[in-house]
Amino acid sequence: VSEKGIYSDIVFSPGLQVKVTGGHQDKTLTCSTTCTLTDNPTYIWYKNGHKVKEDTSSLYSDSFSDADRYSCAVEGHEDLHSAEETLTVTYGPKNTSVSVSPSGEIVEGSSVNLTCSSDANPPVDKYTWYKITYKNMSMRHSGQRYTIHNISSEDREGYYCEALNIIGRETIPVHINVICKYDTVYFLCTVTLQISF
Repeated sequence: VSEKGIYSDIVFSPGLQVKVTGGHQDKTLTCSTTCTLTDNPTYIWYKNGHKVKEDTSSLYSDSFSDADRYSCAVEGHEDLHSAEETLTVTYGPKNTSVSVSPSGEIVEGSSVNLTCSSDANPPVDKYTWYKITYKNMSMRHSGQRYTIHNISSEDREGYYCEALNIIGRETIPVHINVICKYDTVYFLCTVTLQISF
């Protein structure tokens, strides 16, 4: 032992960690520590490197975004962040839409191409096309794209697309304008293909 005594640097290491609990989208983030902190420390939260909230050891939300990164720190020791936790937010299909090609009015006897798209995480596993006839439902096609051949003005039943993943499903109706054809004269008859329960 030196006559001048022993000197040591004491490093504050709160051992912070972000823990994630909850379901697919409703999640709670908790800033936990492996050591005992005196008093009631003020926690600071960071999202993608930017400060977002103070004064709470937990964050709750039903609208967290997928791939956002969260970390936490104790006030006064902001340079000692926890490791970042990258969120995985899963959700069923939403914002499902159908595009129709060709667009505009369709002459009966023509072919119509329908394409279904949806936002989902994990991605959509399956797209299914259905037809409603006198309130009876029948599956017509499995796949993101569906072609209706020889479309008829009498084809007034409803078509819709269903998007499905492991979380849930969403359906959307299809609207098509058909030009009725009689010999060489075209008559406009708007046929709305949609769900009708």
